[in-house]
Amino acid sequence: MQELHDAPLAPLTTFRLGGPATRLLTATTDAEVVAAVREADASGTPLLVIGGGSNLVIGDKGFDGTALRIATKGFTLSGTSLELAAGEPWTDAVARTVEAGLAGIECLAGIPGSAGATPIQNVGAYGQEVSSTITEVVAYDRHTRETVTLPNAECSFSYRHSRFKAAPDRFVVLRVRFELEEAGGLSAPLRYPETARAMGVEQGERVPASAARETVLKLRAGKGMVLDPDDHDTWSAGSFFTNPILDEAAFQDFLARVHERLGPDVTPPAFSAGDGRTKTSAAWLIDRAGFTKGYGSGPARISTKHTLALTNRGEATTEDLLALAREVVTGVHAAFGVTLVNEPVTVGVSL
Repeated sequence: MQELHDAPLAPLTTFRLGGPATRLLTATTDAEVVAAVREADASGTPLLVIGGGSNLVIGDKGFDGTALRIATKGFTLSGTSLELAAGEPWTDAVARTVEAGLAGIECLAGIPGSAGATPIQNVGAYGQEVSSTITEVVAYDRHTRETVTLPNAECSFSYRHSRFKAAPDRFVVLRVRFELEEAGGLSAPLRYPETARAMGVEQGERVPASAARETVLKLRAGKGMVLDPDDHDTWSAGSFFTNPILDEAAFQDFLARVHERLGPDVTPPAFSAGDGRTKTSAAWLIDRAGFTKGYGSGPARISTKHTLALTNRGEATTEDLLALAREVVTGVHAAFGVTLVNEPVTVGVSL
């Protein structure tokens, strides 16, 4: 297991931001991951687990403790059952399942990061979420000090949330198991309007899985959501804010503010979220509050391609990024009474 001291963490994140860790360990096997976690817990050393670094905002002072980079590899496909090691690059795994003619995660193409992070956030995009195909998550339980296998029903999946995110200091994901669909090379039914429109079909129709994947990659690239080291619009964590989910009273107040600010004929995006709640669009809120694409004059700005992405233009610090995020949160709340919540995990800092 590789060990470095006073190790830079910025290169391990898609933001390319953050100070060093006191110690950085890189684990390439499950046994090494468990050993590193047990060692940190036994000594009372703070532990930061890093996968692909696509969902991390690390403070400029860095991390005073042990950072554990999970670099395990493993892709096992048996029929329609898939098992991924936590360190397996997610976008590569999606490509391989599509090549095998299987459906279920093809619209999650291009999402940066590692497989182990997908159940934590219940990663989703373009009408698919990993919770619909995950069967089991194998994790090290830091409370019981043993490796456990949690079936889907025990993962408490919800919108961009899970049992793992709710208890961030308890579980370290080691492996994720999925059950995909053999649909003769076709995709799962397309559930996202933008994807269906781009492919010239109706929602609910199936298309070749490879075509669905390519379409999603093009859509994501057009929004700066596919990593490109030469494109500062991709020096981000993708969507920085989650789409707000409002109860009935909050949604009615929101509508009143929209009509007061933008006019009675303006209708904001609204989607049923169950239990009388409504989900609206964070990107719409940000744009209509005056934070348009490319907003900002400093080294941290809103992406020129998508209002949901906050970006490092090359010379930013984490504080620059947080100042922009706070400005957006304050502005949206002042305009519409809705408080945006950051999607990336913050380390040593907060909004």
